[in-house]
Amino acid sequence: MLNIYPVHAFKDNYIWVIHNQDYAVVVDPGIASPVIEYLALKKLQLSAILITHHHHDHTGGNAELLQLFDIPVYGPQHEFISTVTHSVKEGDRLSLSEISLHLTVLDTPGHTQGHIAYYGSDPINLVFCGDTLFSCGCGRIFEGTPQQLYESLQKICRLPDDTLAYCTHEYTLSNIRFARTVDPKNLQLIELERSAQALRNQNIPTIPTTLALEKAVNPFLRCNQQDIVNSAQNYAATSLADPLSVFTVLREWKNNF
Repeated sequence: MLNIYPVHAFKDNYIWVIHNQDYAVVVDPGIASPVIEYLALKKLQLSAILITHHHHDHTGGNAELLQLFDIPVYGPQHEFISTVTHSVKEGDRLSLSEISLHLTVLDTPGHTQGHIAYYGSDPINLVFCGDTLFSCGCGRIFEGTPQQLYESLQKICRLPDDTLAYCTHEYTLSNIRFARTVDPKNLQLIELERSAQALRNQNIPTIPTTLALEKAVNPFLRCNQQDIVNSAQNYAATSLADPLSVFTVLREWKNNF
């Protein structure tokens, strides 16, 4: 039985600890100390680290963890991260035998040039998507292009609808506020805001989300739907010819929201 536990870090980061009774794998440890505390509490042996991209709030704990554990660190082939021991790319498969988890690497550039995600389908569909897809939102474009990020989100959307998406920031409520500005009549979005606020009032994470839910409420995944197109065109004060143009306007709108 796998557990996936969100270790809180910094202001709004989640460091995901995937574990059974004995072993753990950690995703994007921006800081080591809370991870070490959780491992000690649960009496777990760390067996691997998974990195989605090079930003320090996702990699800053690697060196300290490697002082304690002689383990592989998997990370994107197209980014330099000094602590990564195993560079991986689209289609590579990871066999994390200690926790009986098999993952496939997806190239998901846009937020950064070499961003990757990790997808697994046994025993459940899940994706560790870093800062590419958020609940009701998507990552900022720091190094890539709008087309790269748009195509990365489309790639994630082609995974099964019941896939659980584990992103690495608690941005849900702020993303919902923007989404409701873009799509004010969306009843599922209104209900999501109510349920997400109830969770946050109790300091409970709103993550993971499901791809089925995201396809219903996330404006960045619905750039071909007329209500979203109309809102983007009104904001840009011009007609937009295709979903990528709509996505580009939405991302710029969110940057300034």
